Order: sequence, then C-alpha cells, then structure tokens
Amino acid sequence: MTDIQLFTKLSKLPSHLKIEVSEFIEFLDHKSKHQKEKHVKRSPGKAKGMIKMKENFDEPMKGFQDYIK
Repeated sequence: MTDIQLFTKLSKLPSHLKIEVSEFIEFLDHKSKHQKEKHVKRSPGKAKGMIKMKENFDEPMKGFQDYIK
C-alpha cells in the first residue's frame, strides 16, 4: 500500500478515529525502535573480574547436614 492510498483512507475517517490512528502509529514507531535496541549483539567477558567465588563455595553449608545424605 502506498502513502497516497493510506492518506486517502485516513482523510475519509472522522476526527476521533484519526486521533486513534495517530496514537497507533506512535505506538508502532516506539515498538519498532524498542525491538531494534533489543537485538544488540552481546559480547562475552563484560563482567570479568566483577564476580569472585569464595574458597569454601563447594563445602556444605552449616545447618544443612540433615538434608545432605
């Protein structure tokens, strides 16, 4: 559908429906911009050095001996 065909259809609508069409166009515009932002390629290693494991990480926790069998 061409822009002229859309404009012709839009021009035939009453004012209150033109407002709804305008709001819907803004919604679609926002949605398409948001989807483009979502597809940013991730690169590994951004959190390198930010997370540190304690030396006793693999040892059983105190108070849970009854559950570990």
